[in-house]
Amino acid sequence: MSAVEVLRLPLTVDLSGFIALLQRLDVPYRVSEESGEQVLWVPGPQLADQVRGLYQRFPEGDPHFQLADETPRPSPRGSVLDQLKASRLTALVLLLTLAVAALTGLGDNFATIRWLSFQDFQIEGEYLYFTPLAESLAAGQWWRLVTPMLIHFGILHLAMNALWYWELGRRIESRQGGLMLLALTLGFSLVSNGVQYFNSGPSLFGGLSGVLYGLLGHCWVFQRLAPCPAYRLPPGVMAMMLIWLLVCLSGLITALGFGAIANGAHIGGLVAGCATGLLGGAIAKMRR
Repeated sequence: MSAVEVLRLPLTVDLSGFIALLQRLDVPYRVSEESGEQVLWVPGPQLADQVRGLYQRFPEGDPHFQLADETPRPSPRGSVLDQLKASRLTALVLLLTLAVAALTGLGDNFATIRWLSFQDFQIEGEYLYFTPLAESLAAGQWWRLVTPMLIHFGILHLAMNALWYWELGRRIESRQGGLMLLALTLGFSLVSNGVQYFNSGPSLFGGLSGVLYGLLGHCWVFQRLAPCPAYRLPPGVMAMMLIWLLVCLSGLITALGFGAIANGAHIGGLVAGCATGLLGGAIAKMRR
């Protein structure tokens, strides 16, 4: 069967994501360079029409795309392993979070929590007496600036944050790589923890939610500037998260007895995420 030309594009167009999608779908192809252009070929006109349609929908590829008639893998366990292999950093952060949850007894083991909290503290009766942050940093305890993200208080707190980090983290890891996800995670943790500290003063707080609002803002703004399938969130997700943020800011959750909410961390993470999304999206748009 003779090869059929599918696409003829300038050499400046990045086809790597789309080629990776073709490889995952086991589509035979070849790419050649002719007269300063890159040409994509496939065997047969019918396949060529299908690939053209696929490129119109996913020009950068889509790691989560599956053809309607694509035969599923025989073992669901293999599918999970594939996802874990493709999202190693996301899985590693969640594994570390689960380990800390076990060591801290989901917020009950204060002897362990005090080594990960933003400020060290001592317990006297029913009160916590916090060590000044500057004193801890002078002693070389710089990890305190980011480790509060690993502390969770209760199984529901842990479950919700873990599910959202898995959903958002693997999107960023698939699009921008594990090192970028690690940098964003640590950066958003630093900013959200700092804002929460300056907003509430010495207090015990923790959780991935500040990081999650950062990842959400990053995907949202990046997608608006440089649309890509990986960052295309389901309709209503951003609205729902913003509504939840406003409800928390209103004090209703605390008044209902569900505990204090780290609103400073949420706002700090969201603003930082929108800023990185603006920068990353602008760079991606210029490269195109």
